[in-house]
Amino acid sequence: MAAFTLATGLREANVTGLTWQQVDLQRRVAWFHADQTKPGRAMATPLHNEAVLILRAQIGKHNTWVFTYKGKPVTRANNHAWRKALKRAGIDDFRWHDLRHTWASWHVQAGTPLNILQELGGWESVEMVRRYAHLSADHLVEYAGNISRPRVITDTNLRQSEEKKR
Repeated sequence: MAAFTLATGLREANVTGLTWQQVDLQRRVAWFHADQTKPGRAMATPLHNEAVLILRAQIGKHNTWVFTYKGKPVTRANNHAWRKALKRAGIDDFRWHDLRHTWASWHVQAGTPLNILQELGGWESVEMVRRYAHLSADHLVEYAGNISRPRVITDTNLRQSEEKKR
């Protein structure tokens, strides 16, 4: 479930509540109805290779639910088992939702435009996405050098500056 969250950026409730009816492996998309999303609007989440592989590994474990534990649907991911796993891994101060932040950070660092990331993550506003913008300055590089280009001083410029001195 953690790997799927890192692959898709989905919120905890969307991952734990994911059913096979919502998954279309042929079209590589997971569908969420408006009542299943935080913003309250329907959302389609594209599934890249890693996400598809994770889902394929779940096939046959349960007829309805994608992610289960001992045959029962997982209803919460940020729970006691999660905290125990973090402790075993030596990770402090990390919530399930931080996986979503990591996913968004990876996208920004890989050059995903903020407006595209907004759609992928299902955020209402670009302001929410801008929290991650500082992680990549790639889009600024071409402009940063604008003032470092060699400047040519022409006769006209020299004459004008000499005339101002007089």
